[in-house]
Amino acid sequence: MARVLPRPRSPLAAVRRWYEEELGWPTTGTEPLELLTGRRFDVLEMPAGAGSAVLRRLPHTGPVALVRAGCDGNHPGDRPKLFMLIAAGGAEELPGILEWLEWGALVPDLTARGTGDRMPAPAFPTGAAPSYGFGSREAARWVRPPRPGYEAENSLPTTGFGAGNGDDRGVPDLVRLVSAVATECHRARLMRAGNAQSRAYGDQPLAFSNASRMSAGTRPRSLTL
Repeated sequence: MARVLPRPRSPLAAVRRWYEEELGWPTTGTEPLELLTGRRFDVLEMPAGAGSAVLRRLPHTGPVALVRAGCDGNHPGDRPKLFMLIAAGGAEELPGILEWLEWGALVPDLTARGTGDRMPAPAFPTGAAPSYGFGSREAARWVRPPRPGYEAENSLPTTGFGAGNGDDRGVPDLVRLVSAVATECHRARLMRAGNAQSRAYGDQPLAFSNASRMSAGTRPRSLTL
């Protein structure tokens, strides 16, 4: 009688179980696997260059993922993006925070994903689980990975009483995080504009810069935090 061997465990099931059972994060359950935002966490989305500068300034944040160019619905020519996890509900607060910080529409590169949205499920952090090559594992990876039992709701950047404490009193509150991200996004845009202007017209000064805004009295509130 032929021996019946158990069917190999599918990579999709293993990845889904790690996120849903180890972290308690809901997923789409389909390949490529995606994480549902707006339930356990929201996401700040920004260009990878600006996000990297923020990570150098802020040694403690929530989990951070890098999404490569051309993935997650982006066009092949798009730049890679950084996704910073924040407390659920933060996506709805982002427009108001930007207005209060006097950034308004100056940072279109900074967006958020909340209720009804999703993000690619990054590859397992090194050593967290077996590595499988499939689907969105190739699209994203963790820069600052989550740890089971660590990323409870009160350890993600948020606003309100107790914000900024986290589980090790090192996570910034959402307003200061948005302030840092908006500043770096705007700085990156000015540098790109300056490079383009230099190529087109030589080394002429930018008509719109932080210095000119400061002299005109329109320095963003975020730069005073």
